[in-house]
Amino acid sequence: VQLQASGGGLVQAGGSLRLSCVASGRTFSITAMGWFRQAPGQEREFVASISWSGRSTYYPDSMKGRFTISRDNANTMYLQMNSLKPEDTAVYYCAADPTYYSGNYPNGMAYWGKGTQVTVSS
Repeated sequence: VQLQASGGGLVQAGGSLRLSCVASGRTFSITAMGWFRQAPGQEREFVASISWSGRSTYYPDSMKGRFTISRDNANTMYLQMNSLKPEDTAVYYCAADPTYYSGNYPNGMAYWGKGTQVTVSS
């Protein structure tokens, strides 16, 4: 499975960005996709997940309210980020997993894409 994330950039606080992640390869094996982020000097943080069907989503409590995960029928996953804050600055990674969708993925997923940088200026 190959994952390609895009859509990062520089945005002012209060602004919005939409990240995209295209999955290719053995996509038939994917049951879950998700977004993670890592800020400089900090541990990786789980942002959201979505089942391959798109019917189930999960957000850690710290991510509820400003982030929305979704996917379309063309193997693409999105992360809509609104009301961005400087503390949202991080490299955002998309990931996918072949095991049964469980919602919460604090330890990550099996497949990873290269990250896309999101920088929020104050």
